[in-house]
Amino acid sequence: MHLLDSDKHTRRAFLRRSGQLALTGTALPFALNLAAMGEAAAFDATDYKALVCVFLYGGNDYANTVVTYDDASYNQYHTIRGGGAGQTAGGIALAKSALGATLLNPSTPLPGGRQYALHPSMGGLANLFNSGRAAVQLNVGPLVAPLTKAQYQSADRANYPLPPKLFSHNDQVSVWQSSNSEGSTKGWGGNIGDLALSGNGNSLFTCINVTGNAVFLSGDSALSYQVSTNGAVPINAVKSNVYGSSAVRNALSGLVQQQRSHTLENEYNRVTARAIGGEALIASSLASSTVGTVFPTGNSLADQLKLVARLIGARNGLGAKRQVFLVSLGGFDLHDNLISQQPVLMGRVSDAMTAFYNATVELGVANKVTAFTASDFGRTLTSNGDGSDHGWGSHHLMVGGAVRGGAFYGTAPPVSVTNTASPQDQWHVGQGRLLPSTAVDQYAATLASWFGVADSEMAGILPNLRRFGTEAGRPDYPRNLGFMS
Repeated sequence: MHLLDSDKHTRRAFLRRSGQLALTGTALPFALNLAAMGEAAAFDATDYKALVCVFLYGGNDYANTVVTYDDASYNQYHTIRGGGAGQTAGGIALAKSALGATLLNPSTPLPGGRQYALHPSMGGLANLFNSGRAAVQLNVGPLVAPLTKAQYQSADRANYPLPPKLFSHNDQVSVWQSSNSEGSTKGWGGNIGDLALSGNGNSLFTCINVTGNAVFLSGDSALSYQVSTNGAVPINAVKSNVYGSSAVRNALSGLVQQQRSHTLENEYNRVTARAIGGEALIASSLASSTVGTVFPTGNSLADQLKLVARLIGARNGLGAKRQVFLVSLGGFDLHDNLISQQPVLMGRVSDAMTAFYNATVELGVANKVTAFTASDFGRTLTSNGDGSDHGWGSHHLMVGGAVRGGAFYGTAPPVSVTNTASPQDQWHVGQGRLLPSTAVDQYAATLASWFGVADSEMAGILPNLRRFGTEAGRPDYPRNLGFMS
């Protein structure tokens, strides 16, 4: 039910790839033709565009990130989270007086007088929102199909399927990144990359991971090319002297790259040679790519995004027209110490993403680069004493010159923790956990469409999308959420 539909994903590309595969020798084992398949993928890009996923590992607390602000809903939030007298801080509630500087002023007011502010540590992102360069997607999370609260509570999983293993960190990270539980081998970022390979002069640099192993950037053909914040990761025994000897280094370099008669040995050496060549090209391209924008220090997310900015600045040397990046920040699993630790984390997110946007302005590509946040899940609205527990839906941010900013998208959920059938509680499934009113597939499809993915190709990238939108008889769950220009 949750598997990526590989047949749909490759059908359109198959005919286009087959001619090129013939030139590479179809008698070769299929595995040895994967690289050639990667060079023959779908859409052809004439301009540059990049998607940058900012993943917040641990499950970010939505209620203290995009904070309800109008008196009616704030007072409910304040009571549920154990606030102090009046509208002062207490428990895990933020004081209303602390939110005025980060109040979000949308171009079109929300229904019912609803208002939101960002966490007080997120002044940079609040300014980007109010200047039309950032937007908020409300209550988004994994869904297999549109789901009401009654359907969620039903035992009929055949007609009302749920995402696998809800509220589990590892599984929900994987579901966000790949539409499947832990163990999935293909992510929607990588599947977008599959379609972009042919637009790049060097397909190796289509999907670049600056944060370590993750399924998000793995596709059928696209590779998740991993770098560190210092650039490409070299093979030390080839890059540096071995036992202090350049002769040993040169001999080893020759051994791991030379042609071999054994098929598997030869393929291993071919991959090694590609890695060595990739590292050299990254290093030479970055040597001439600098940004003057000041990024904050002591901030690992800022270090990652600065490297992404430099890679984007080096796009011509890398032969890149379409790229997908992954960066991340951990520490959001705040069952405890929410009030003391989340301000530091949200400040790092805001400062890093603001500096990154400013760097894209400096590079002249602000309208061509879109950064967006994601996380394992949201958290409970109720307090467990010093923090909040695992949830489901959450609020997320999109930043970039192509974002239709200064706006909220999706449905603003009522602030409630009761478990009744009333309309007020239809988006809550206990302890203030949000039942998503927008699916990750819709969120991803909106980004993918801007990136250049055709409607006919969406089903192969986002397997659950076929259950959403007018085509599925659900216009209340549109496939394009409208936040990209």
